[in-house]
Amino acid sequence: MRWWDIAPVLDLERELFPEDAWSAGMFWSELAHARGPAANRRYVVAELDGRLVGYGGLAAVDGTGDIQTIATARDQWGTGLGSRLLTELLSAATAFECAEVLLEVRVDNTRAQRLYERFGFEPIGFRRGYYQPGNVDALVMRRTTQSPSESPAESAAESPADSPADSGTGTPAAAPSPSPESPSAQGTPTHG
Repeated sequence: MRWWDIAPVLDLERELFPEDAWSAGMFWSELAHARGPAANRRYVVAELDGRLVGYGGLAAVDGTGDIQTIATARDQWGTGLGSRLLTELLSAATAFECAEVLLEVRVDNTRAQRLYERFGFEPIGFRRGYYQPGNVDALVMRRTTQSPSESPAESAAESPADSPADSGTGTPAAAPSPSPESPSAQGTPTHG
């Protein structure tokens, strides 16, 4: 993700998460930590036919990764794009030498929860009233480097359902490889 991606990311953010959308300042702040020798963030976007259709971000601190945000446009749900974005964020966590990756997801977003479970995330607790102003609880999930026994790409290929997988403090990586099982996601270019 680059500065010129912020406007289209915000458009998608507001469409998917009207009550608890991130602000431009939040994205600018995250991108400030994504470049240079002390970078500890990785943000990516996916484009299709010149349109931004997905984005995601990860923060890494002291061996722990935190998926801050991940989302796909509604017309991309079920194409495997969310799985590709998540795979890239997990690859970034590996590059940052994270022993575990955490995320928060709305308790009412079961599609996103199923996606995370396929990638080896397990529930570890709740954050009451985390998503404001709707006062919706967050399910906290964790994935350690020891799980799952199969690779995330294999899990994603089995069931490519995607949704706006909101995580981190609000809603919501090198280029992921397209999945042969999700032809509409093939060729969707991504960039950091």
